[in-house]
Amino acid sequence: MIIDVWSDVVCPWCFIGRRRLQRALQATEITAVVRHRAFQLQPDWPSGVVTPTEQLLKEKYRLDDNAYREMHERVNAIAAEEGLQYKLDGTLSGNTRDAHRLLLWAQSLGEGDALLESMYSGYFEKQLPLFTEADLLPLVAGAGLDTSTASEILHSTAYEGEVAADVQLAAQLGATGVPFFVIDMKFGISGAQPLEAFTATLQRAASDSD
Repeated sequence: MIIDVWSDVVCPWCFIGRRRLQRALQATEITAVVRHRAFQLQPDWPSGVVTPTEQLLKEKYRLDDNAYREMHERVNAIAAEEGLQYKLDGTLSGNTRDAHRLLLWAQSLGEGDALLESMYSGYFEKQLPLFTEADLLPLVAGAGLDTSTASEILHSTAYEGEVAADVQLAAQLGATGVPFFVIDMKFGISGAQPLEAFTATLQRAASDSD
């Protein structure tokens, strides 16, 4: 079984969805290859330009201070149910293309999962930015990967085509947001659905392949 997961590393629901998928795979005892697929929430932002996430969300959804705080408290509570200790206040938002390029590189080495976990935890639980070389290389090192090679990638156009192809495929499959899960290119799960939705879809996909 192959599970393609479109996500962005600054999407709080994507980390939650990742945990629910992991729990569902464990509960169903299904063995699967999980592949990261790139998706950018802010694809048009210039590289290295960041803004406070609070400002971005308030403007995007027209939230006042109370509505913004309630939204964050809700997300924090749901994350905590998955064992995640979110610290959303003070985070920054920007273009994540470089983060995805490094993730696809790490994935080609069989280490994509470790780097993705490092990025998610760093951003959501430690309030670390993910938008410049200086931001990303410590996370690369923390995942046990070579920072010199990572730096060379960041100073090149490597994996830019792969990022664009992932985004295009997501659009072809009808994804308008993330997380977006596709099992064997047949069964889809849109959003960080409850655990039961993951287990049911995994079991249906497993039965289909028998």
